[in-house]
Amino acid sequence: MPIQKPTPPEPAHRFDPPWNAPFQAGVPFTVPGIDNAPDLYGDVVDPQLVVFFGGNQFMVLDDLLKEFRKAHPEYVRIFVETLPPGILAKQITQGSLVVGNLRIELKPDVYAAGKNRMDMTPEWFARTTSYAQNRLAILVRQGNPKKVTSLRDLGRPEVRVSMPNPEWEGIGKRIEESYEKAGGAALKTAVMTTKVKAGSTYLTQIHHRQSPLRVLYDQSDAAPVWYTEAFYQKMLGHPVESVAIPAKENIMANYVAGVMKAAPHAKAAEDFVAFLNSPDGQAVYQKYGFLPPVK
Repeated sequence: MPIQKPTPPEPAHRFDPPWNAPFQAGVPFTVPGIDNAPDLYGDVVDPQLVVFFGGNQFMVLDDLLKEFRKAHPEYVRIFVETLPPGILAKQITQGSLVVGNLRIELKPDVYAAGKNRMDMTPEWFARTTSYAQNRLAILVRQGNPKKVTSLRDLGRPEVRVSMPNPEWEGIGKRIEESYEKAGGAALKTAVMTTKVKAGSTYLTQIHHRQSPLRVLYDQSDAAPVWYTEAFYQKMLGHPVESVAIPAKENIMANYVAGVMKAAPHAKAAEDFVAFLNSPDGQAVYQKYGFLPPVK
């Protein structure tokens, strides 16, 4: 059960994650800027269910796992990673994750990511199901000081852009599609080549954490993000705004969950994937701005 958060961090780290509620049991030792691992969630020792979620869904975990445990109280120890899907795929292939001096060697029961990523490794899954959709928006600081009104504005030299690295973040390639819809190859080249070389486009390693922080700390002026990421930052009361992207320039993401063939906890995996499409599971996703799945 969540409890009151520890003493607020110093101003230099006032917006730092983790943004989820802390756990009740154990000695709290989260030091913003030093010891902070917001995308490793839950019980890492002897878990009864291990889920690898694409990082853009970290915000649903508190409510989602609370409701899942109501439906399935037999699952007490659950461990979830919310890292970029490409990193999670590498972890599955290589067998472990290393964060600082910590090594985690756990096999996932469930892997969930965008449909394009899931289609790369169909041999991994006993079954898959769609459970949510998303779309893009542009995150800017409160007041929108650079007057960003469209994706085309991200090509302006003076607008500092935080952009996910397409090499390992699925959202990066989808945003590039939107650049081409909004301004053709010229806009994509401006943002992803010219401005990267100039230093005014910053390529993130973990977009769903770095991009909001870069906007909040005035290191970037704008960040194309999933709509739900901007929605959540506003839910937290952070000083940001969301700029809508019209449908003709936007893209839709279809999120898919797969039960791993090699799942150590196959029954738990089946129960969790089924829960995602239950009324209670869908209510959580829609609370955080996600759209119903494509069926």
